[in-house]
Amino acid sequence: MSIKDVIKQSVYEQFGGGTDLSVKTILLLFLASAVVGIYIYAVYKNQSKTAFYSRDLNMTIAGLPLIVCAIMIAMQSNLIVSLGMVGALSIVRFRNAVKNPLDLLFFFWSISAGIICGVGLVVLAVVLCLAMTGMIILLHFVPNAKASSVVVLRSSQDDVDWNTVLQTLKKNGKAVKEKSRSYRSGQTEIIYEMIPTNRELLVKDLEDYKKIEQINILSHDGEYRV
Repeated sequence: MSIKDVIKQSVYEQFGGGTDLSVKTILLLFLASAVVGIYIYAVYKNQSKTAFYSRDLNMTIAGLPLIVCAIMIAMQSNLIVSLGMVGALSIVRFRNAVKNPLDLLFFFWSISAGIICGVGLVVLAVVLCLAMTGMIILLHFVPNAKASSVVVLRSSQDDVDWNTVLQTLKKNGKAVKEKSRSYRSGQTEIIYEMIPTNRELLVKDLEDYKKIEQINILSHDGEYRV
Protein backbone atom coordinates (compact mmCIF):
# COMPACT_ATOMS: atom_id res chain seq x y z
CA MET A 1 0.00 0.00 0.00
CA SER A 2 1.41 3.34 -1.03
CA ILE A 3 1.55 6.49 1.08
CA LYS A 4 -1.19 7.95 -1.11
CA ASP A 5 -3.52 5.07 -0.27
CA VAL A 6 -2.79 5.47 3.45
CA ILE A 7 -3.64 9.18 3.28
CA LYS A 8 -6.86 8.44 1.43
CA GLN A 9 -7.82 5.80 3.98
CA SER A 10 -7.09 8.08 6.95
CA VAL A 11 -9.05 10.93 5.38
CA TYR A 12 -11.97 8.62 4.75
CA GLU A 13 -11.94 7.36 8.33
CA GLN A 14 -11.73 10.92 9.62
CA PHE A 15 -14.48 12.39 7.47
CA GLY A 16 -16.73 9.52 6.59
CA GLY A 17 -16.22 6.87 9.25
CA GLY A 18 -19.02 5.68 11.49
CA THR A 19 -19.61 6.40 15.13
CA ASP A 20 -17.52 4.81 17.85
CA LEU A 21 -20.43 4.80 20.27
CA SER A 22 -21.98 1.48 21.13
CA VAL A 23 -25.70 0.84 20.92
CA LYS A 24 -25.89 0.72 24.72
CA THR A 25 -24.23 4.13 25.05
CA ILE A 26 -26.55 5.66 22.46
CA LEU A 27 -29.61 4.25 24.24
CA LEU A 28 -28.37 5.62 27.57
CA LEU A 29 -27.86 9.07 26.04
CA PHE A 30 -31.37 8.96 24.58
CA LEU A 31 -32.77 7.87 27.95
CA ALA A 32 -30.97 10.71 29.73
CA SER A 33 -32.29 13.21 27.16
CA ALA A 34 -35.84 11.91 27.57
CA VAL A 35 -35.64 12.17 31.37
CA VAL A 36 -34.32 15.73 31.12
CA GLY A 37 -37.11 16.61 28.68
CA ILE A 38 -39.77 15.23 31.02
CA TYR A 39 -38.23 17.17 33.89
CA ILE A 40 -38.31 20.42 31.88
CA TYR A 41 -41.92 19.60 30.93
CA ALA A 42 -42.90 19.37 34.60
CA VAL A 43 -41.10 22.59 35.55
CA TYR A 44 -42.67 24.54 32.68
CA LYS A 45 -46.15 23.23 33.51
CA ASN A 46 -45.88 24.17 37.18
CA GLN A 47 -44.52 27.69 36.74
CA SER A 48 -46.21 28.81 33.52
CA LYS A 49 -49.07 31.28 33.82
CA THR A 50 -52.49 29.89 32.97
CA ALA A 51 -53.11 32.54 30.31
CA PHE A 52 -49.93 31.63 28.44
CA TYR A 53 -49.77 27.86 28.99
CA SER A 54 -49.90 25.67 25.89
CA ARG A 55 -49.68 21.91 26.19
CA ASP A 56 -48.46 21.57 22.61
CA LEU A 57 -45.67 24.08 23.26
CA ASN A 58 -44.71 22.24 26.43
CA MET A 59 -44.56 18.94 24.56
CA THR A 60 -42.35 20.61 21.95
CA ILE A 61 -39.97 21.83 24.66
CA ALA A 62 -39.91 18.35 26.21
CA GLY A 63 -39.08 16.68 22.90
CA LEU A 64 -36.27 19.03 21.91
CA PRO A 65 -33.55 17.43 24.09
CA LEU A 66 -34.13 14.02 22.46
CA ILE A 67 -34.00 15.43 18.92
CA VAL A 68 -30.95 17.60 19.58
CA CYS A 69 -29.21 14.68 21.27
CA ALA A 70 -29.69 12.56 18.15
CA ILE A 71 -28.35 15.38 15.98
CA MET A 72 -25.28 15.77 18.17
CA ILE A 73 -24.54 12.04 18.09
CA ALA A 74 -24.79 12.05 14.30
CA MET A 75 -22.69 15.21 13.93
CA GLN A 76 -19.83 14.02 16.14
CA SER A 77 -19.67 10.66 14.42
CA ASN A 78 -19.37 11.85 10.82
CA LEU A 79 -18.15 15.21 9.58
CA ILE A 80 -19.88 14.86 6.22
CA VAL A 81 -23.21 14.15 7.90
CA SER A 82 -22.68 17.07 10.27
CA LEU A 83 -22.10 19.46 7.36
CA GLY A 84 -25.25 18.18 5.70
CA MET A 85 -27.28 18.68 8.87
CA VAL A 86 -25.95 22.21 9.32
CA GLY A 87 -27.02 23.01 5.78
CA ALA A 88 -30.44 21.43 6.25
CA LEU A 89 -31.12 23.12 9.59
CA SER A 90 -30.00 26.50 8.28
CA ILE A 91 -32.97 26.66 5.90
CA VAL A 92 -35.57 25.81 8.55
CA ARG A 93 -37.49 28.85 9.75
CA PHE A 94 -40.01 29.13 12.56
CA ARG A 95 -42.58 31.89 12.34
CA ASN A 96 -44.73 31.21 15.42
CA ALA A 97 -44.79 34.23 17.71
CA VAL A 98 -43.68 33.66 21.30
CA LYS A 99 -46.46 34.87 23.59
CA ASN A 100 -44.45 34.79 26.79
CA PRO A 101 -40.78 35.88 26.76
CA LEU A 102 -40.07 33.28 29.45
CA ASP A 103 -40.72 30.57 26.85
CA LEU A 104 -37.43 31.53 25.20
CA LEU A 105 -35.63 30.56 28.40
CA PHE A 106 -37.13 27.08 28.28
CA PHE A 107 -36.36 26.72 24.58
CA PHE A 108 -32.68 27.46 25.14
CA TRP A 109 -32.64 25.30 28.26
CA SER A 110 -34.12 22.38 26.35
CA ILE A 111 -31.76 22.77 23.38
CA SER A 112 -28.73 23.17 25.64
CA ALA A 113 -29.67 20.07 27.62
CA GLY A 114 -29.97 18.09 24.39
CA ILE A 115 -26.54 19.26 23.21
CA ILE A 116 -24.95 18.41 26.56
CA CYS A 117 -26.52 14.94 26.64
CA GLY A 118 -25.54 14.37 23.02
CA VAL A 119 -21.85 14.81 23.78
CA GLY A 120 -22.11 12.47 26.79
CA LEU A 121 -21.99 15.03 29.62
CA VAL A 122 -25.07 13.72 31.41
CA VAL A 123 -23.89 14.91 34.83
CA LEU A 124 -23.57 18.45 33.46
CA ALA A 125 -27.13 18.23 32.11
CA VAL A 126 -28.38 17.23 35.57
CA VAL A 127 -26.48 20.10 37.19
CA LEU A 128 -27.93 22.48 34.60
CA CYS A 129 -31.47 21.34 35.42
CA LEU A 130 -30.93 21.77 39.16
CA ALA A 131 -29.34 25.19 38.70
CA MET A 132 -32.13 26.41 36.41
CA THR A 133 -34.82 25.14 38.79
CA GLY A 134 -33.15 26.86 41.74
CA MET A 135 -32.85 30.12 39.83
CA ILE A 136 -36.51 30.03 38.73
CA ILE A 137 -37.68 29.35 42.30
CA LEU A 138 -35.46 32.11 43.68
CA LEU A 139 -36.60 34.69 41.14
CA HIS A 140 -40.22 33.66 41.67
CA PHE A 141 -40.07 34.88 45.27
CA VAL A 142 -38.55 38.26 44.36
CA PRO A 143 -41.45 40.71 44.90
CA ASN A 144 -42.52 43.18 42.25
CA ALA A 145 -43.49 46.73 43.05
CA LYS A 146 -47.15 47.60 42.72
CA ALA A 147 -47.92 49.04 39.30
CA SER A 148 -49.46 52.48 38.94
CA SER A 149 -53.09 53.06 38.00
CA VAL A 150 -54.56 55.74 35.78
CA VAL A 151 -57.48 57.74 37.18
CA VAL A 152 -59.60 59.66 34.68
CA LEU A 153 -61.97 62.28 36.12
CA ARG A 154 -64.55 64.24 34.13
CA SER A 155 -66.78 67.15 35.13
CA SER A 156 -68.89 69.68 33.22
CA GLN A 157 -69.10 72.16 36.11
CA ASP A 158 -66.91 75.23 36.23
CA ASP A 159 -66.58 75.56 40.01
CA VAL A 160 -64.78 72.26 40.65
CA ASP A 161 -62.00 72.66 43.19
CA TRP A 162 -59.39 70.39 41.62
CA ASN A 163 -57.00 71.02 44.51
CA THR A 164 -59.52 69.33 46.81
CA VAL A 165 -59.74 66.44 44.37
CA LEU A 166 -55.95 66.20 44.34
CA GLN A 167 -55.86 66.03 48.13
CA THR A 168 -58.47 63.26 48.03
CA LEU A 169 -56.30 61.30 45.66
CA LYS A 170 -53.22 61.78 47.84
CA LYS A 171 -55.16 60.63 50.90
CA ASN A 172 -56.08 57.35 49.22
CA GLY A 173 -52.87 56.72 47.30
CA LYS A 174 -49.27 57.68 46.70
CA ALA A 175 -47.08 58.90 43.88
CA VAL A 176 -49.94 61.01 42.53
CA LYS A 177 -49.07 62.85 39.32
CA GLU A 178 -51.23 64.84 36.97
CA LYS A 179 -50.56 63.52 33.47
CA SER A 180 -52.88 65.63 31.34
CA ARG A 181 -55.74 68.13 31.49
CA SER A 182 -58.11 68.80 28.60
CA TYR A 183 -61.14 71.05 28.04
CA ARG A 184 -63.84 70.31 25.49
CA SER A 185 -67.38 71.70 25.11
CA GLY A 186 -67.48 72.88 28.70
CA GLN A 187 -66.24 69.57 30.04
CA THR A 188 -62.97 69.17 31.91
CA GLU A 189 -61.04 65.92 31.87
CA ILE A 190 -57.98 65.33 34.06
CA ILE A 191 -55.84 62.19 34.04
CA TYR A 192 -53.85 61.27 37.14
CA GLU A 193 -51.29 58.53 37.61
CA MET A 194 -51.12 57.06 41.11
CA ILE A 195 -50.74 53.93 43.22
CA PRO A 196 -54.04 53.47 45.14
CA THR A 197 -53.76 52.15 48.68
CA ASN A 198 -57.48 51.40 48.91
CA ARG A 199 -59.42 51.45 45.66
CA GLU A 200 -62.86 51.21 47.28
CA LEU A 201 -62.28 54.16 49.61
CA LEU A 202 -60.86 56.18 46.74
CA VAL A 203 -63.98 55.65 44.63
CA LYS A 204 -66.24 56.39 47.61
CA ASP A 205 -64.49 59.68 48.44
CA LEU A 206 -64.60 60.78 44.81
CA GLU A 207 -68.29 59.91 44.56
CA ASP A 208 -69.01 61.97 47.70
CA TYR A 209 -67.62 64.95 45.83
CA LYS A 210 -70.78 65.46 43.78
CA LYS A 211 -69.17 67.67 41.17
CA ILE A 212 -67.23 64.75 39.69
CA GLU A 213 -69.54 63.21 37.09
CA GLN A 214 -67.44 60.35 35.78
CA ILE A 215 -64.67 58.27 37.36
CA ASN A 216 -62.53 55.80 35.43
CA ILE A 217 -59.73 53.81 37.06
CA LEU A 218 -57.47 51.86 34.71
CA SER A 219 -55.13 49.28 36.20
CA HIS A 220 -51.84 48.31 34.62
CA ASP A 221 -51.88 44.60 33.82
CA GLY A 222 -48.14 44.17 33.43
CA GLU A 223 -45.23 44.27 35.86
CA TYR A 224 -43.55 47.28 37.37
CA ARG A 225 -39.81 47.68 37.53
CA VAL A 226 -38.36 49.23 40.68
